[in-house]
This record gives sequence, structure tokens and C-alpha cells, in this order.
Amino acid sequence: MTKRETLKVASAQYPIGEPASQGDWRGKIADWVAEGAATGAEILVFPEYAAIEQAATFGPEVSGNLEATLKVVADLERERVAFHAELAAKHKVHILAGSGPVRRGDGRYVNAAQLITPAGSVGTQEKRIMTPFEWDWGIAPGGALHVFETALGRIGITICYDSEFPLLARAMAEGGAEILLVPSCTERVSGFHRVRTASRARALENQIATVLSPTIGDALWSPAVDHNAGSAGIYVPSEQSISDDGTLAEGPLNEPQWVSATIDLKRLHELRTTGEMRNYVDWENQPGAARLADKVQLTPLP
Repeated sequence: MTKRETLKVASAQYPIGEPASQGDWRGKIADWVAEGAATGAEILVFPEYAAIEQAATFGPEVSGNLEATLKVVADLERERVAFHAELAAKHKVHILAGSGPVRRGDGRYVNAAQLITPAGSVGTQEKRIMTPFEWDWGIAPGGALHVFETALGRIGITICYDSEFPLLARAMAEGGAEILLVPSCTERVSGFHRVRTASRARALENQIATVLSPTIGDALWSPAVDHNAGSAGIYVPSEQSISDDGTLAEGPLNEPQWVSATIDLKRLHELRTTGEMRNYVDWENQPGAARLADKVQLTPLP
């Protein structure tokens, strides 16, 4: 059930830089969170693999070596999440921290993003479907799908390529997700448009809002995130009563900034029974359609 009638969100068009120290990196993140909170948004979304930026602080022997980069960024996970939790509490916002590698007990890496509440609760979503370059890196497919129950409503996360597979988002929507966060990292404009198209399609199919956040800019010091292209966007179904073109807000390509918009959660919920089209309920009319709600875990984040 919808807990909020409206929700303001902000999505980062986040430039991968080359911070000289962990202090510089912390200062950059703190400034970005402060600017995002100043928009009035209650949730701030950072992109996929933004955490890789921390590797730059260790110099070229680490930042120029992929295996060393994955190890050091994974080792910083707990500290990175704690820092974002401090900022979430300070600014009274929810934050989707930039994703990064997390090392499993068997030594494999997964790509994980953490949703952090102002009270310090943390929910982690791992990427499920690997791109060819992630297979080359040795990143393994992640685990369970989650829908996070928060004070803002129920939130799902599909990390970049995951957004291009409808059944993942459908399972989250059937699990009650009203908003789908889509952190992304795409090297080319063509890749950005794949994720953008997927984000818009998932909003249409499930009659929910999707929030796309990309990395942007060149980081030639890194073999992982050397080139980045995209723009942030906040999407909903194309409906006269909510948005004729399905775009609540979208930034210009490759310009660092926050993109924000207010989502009408109440109206989105109403579309399923009173909209011009009823995509959510008509999904089951497709041949072979099956209920997917049992494929996700409802995870409370107080």
C-alpha cells in the first residue's frame, strides 16, 4: 500500500573524478549529498560503480590495476557505507550509495548497492545479470531480489543491465515496489540509451516510477570506469494525468548535476484501475505470464 501521496527524488549525473586522498573523496561526496538534499528531495540516488572512484586515492599501482582496484574498493565497503549513513542522518535523507564490488566469503566479487536510511538502516541489492565486461572482471551474479519497505514507501533496485530484463522489475512491482532505482555505468551513449529505454519501459509496464542515475565523464586512470556517458532521468507511464511523455525530469547529456522531480505516488497507484491503460493488471493476459511476487524478499528498513 502507498504510504505517501507524493515523494521528491533527486538523481545524480555523477562525474567520476580522480580524488587525491580519501579526505578529498569524502569532501566530494559530502558536497554532493548537501547539494542533493538542498533540492528538497527525500531520497538521493548515486550511480553504479561510483565507488570505484575511491581507488584513485591509492595511486596508479592500485587504480591502474583492475584486481587491485576491486580488492581495495571492496575492503572499503563498511567504511564507505558508514560515511553515507552519517550524511543520511545529517541531512535527513535516504541515500542509494554508488555501487561497488563486495567480496563474498568464497573470494568472488559481486556488484552491490546499499540503500541507507536517515536512521542508519542499510539494505543491500546485488546485481543479478552480468555484462560481458563484468564477466571479464570476474564479477559474479548476485543473490536475492529485495523490495525495501521504507518510510518513503516500497523501493526496488535494478542495477544497470538488470533494468533491461522485465521479469526482475516485475517481481519487485508485484512485491509492492512503487519506485525502482536504476543506478548505471555505461561507457557509450548507446549503452546509456539502452538503460534509459529499459527504465522507461519498466515504468510503463508496471505503472511505477523509475529513477536513473549514471556515471559521466572520463577517468582514464581507471581500467574499470575509464569512459562514462549518460544523463539522469525520472520516468513514469505516459498518462495525461501524470506526464504526457512519461518524463518527469531529465538532465542534459554528460553535465554534472542533480536532476529532481516530485512523483505522485497516489496517482501512480490509481492508474492501475483508472488509467488510460491498465498495464500492471493486464500483464497476466500475456501467454505464459506467472505471478512473481514470491521471487522477492520484502526487507524492512526502519
